[in-house]
Amino acid sequence: MNARRTSLIALAAVGALGLAACSGGTSAGGGGGDGSTAGGGGEGDGVVTVWHYFSDPNQVALMDAYQEKFEADSDATVENVYVPYDQMNAKLVSAAGAGTGPDVVVFNGAEAATLALADVLAPLDDRWADFADADQFPDSVLHSVDDTLYAVQGYVNLLGLWYNQDILDEIGVEPPTTMDELEDAMAAAKDAGYGGITLSGLPQSQGEWQAYPWITDAGFDYEEPDADALAAGFERVRGWVDNGWLTQEAVTWDQTVPFQQFAAGNTAFAQNGNWQLGTAESDADFAYGVAPLPLGDTGQVYLGGEGQGIGAHADDPDLAWEYLTSTYLDVEGQELAPDLVGSIPSRADSAEADVVTGNDLLDPFAQSIADFGASYPDPVIPPAAVADVQLTVGQAWSAVIGGQKSPQDAADEAVAALSGLLG
Repeated sequence: MNARRTSLIALAAVGALGLAACSGGTSAGGGGGDGSTAGGGGEGDGVVTVWHYFSDPNQVALMDAYQEKFEADSDATVENVYVPYDQMNAKLVSAAGAGTGPDVVVFNGAEAATLALADVLAPLDDRWADFADADQFPDSVLHSVDDTLYAVQGYVNLLGLWYNQDILDEIGVEPPTTMDELEDAMAAAKDAGYGGITLSGLPQSQGEWQAYPWITDAGFDYEEPDADALAAGFERVRGWVDNGWLTQEAVTWDQTVPFQQFAAGNTAFAQNGNWQLGTAESDADFAYGVAPLPLGDTGQVYLGGEGQGIGAHADDPDLAWEYLTSTYLDVEGQELAPDLVGSIPSRADSAEADVVTGNDLLDPFAQSIADFGASYPDPVIPPAAVADVQLTVGQAWSAVIGGQKSPQDAADEAVAALSGLLG
């Protein structure tokens, strides 16, 4: 068995990493409907309503593939409803307050506690205890709050460093393995008339997700948050803006837009995830590759992916569970994610499939899991504070990239807020 195969299988089995979940999702416009009035369908009408926040065509294609698979295997129908990422939680909470909502929720797994505490998700303990394939999933992809299971993660997503091989060949550099090499390469790319890097600077959880590798590389952690370490991480990325390697427009970009910019072919690097494999294949008209983010000893990369759960007010919870076990949690269904999107299956048996082990672009992500993998959200964050912590750091990250605050001021204010949130 080769190293790639071993690494990917180990991902599905590893519990020690303690990955909780994350968002590899998108939030730009598109998709099918806005979810503002959609509920769970009529009771007993054989319709499974699934709320999601995907707008990337390949991620939408995965939702469509799950729909086709389930409808082919049952007498029921599926209604996929797009809800923008930054509206998802508010709409879910509002619907739950009215005693309604979707049958199935596909959400940022890091926000399981937020949704569970708001009565959005139904407990899954009894269903999971009876699920014949439960032993294929590591505990690390089960989302529990106060010892109650509310969601399961069907796949794993994480960030890496995408590179345009044509540009690197033109400027005569290799894919970077250190921060100095990355910055030298971005400088050379700018001198040759190209952009340096794309990433998301949104002032919310996606921003915190993207900031985390760089701020931890500078020595920041949530267990003992230090303003100077946070400022150092912010200062580095602000320097990329000042040097013309990163555009301030990143503050308006979710994780879909910066990869679209990269796929256009005029930027050397993109900090983005394994879920972009499908977009790269369909949109990038140049040679490309992926390397682990060039982090040091303290640098970490969140391990995540969407969580899937049953709505607390689903009209037919049994049918919703049938949908989940036939799609996200099914051995064949899990193979659709790496094929269409590039996400890594969470089942041990699915992680051995050729669609995973035969893809060289997944190697750097598997390497990052071993070298830099971190739980998402950080387990030291109290469940009820996760959303506020992510918002606090995401807003600081965005303010620095956009030039509204200096790195030190943004860090000082963020750490002051975190001290109350983290206890």
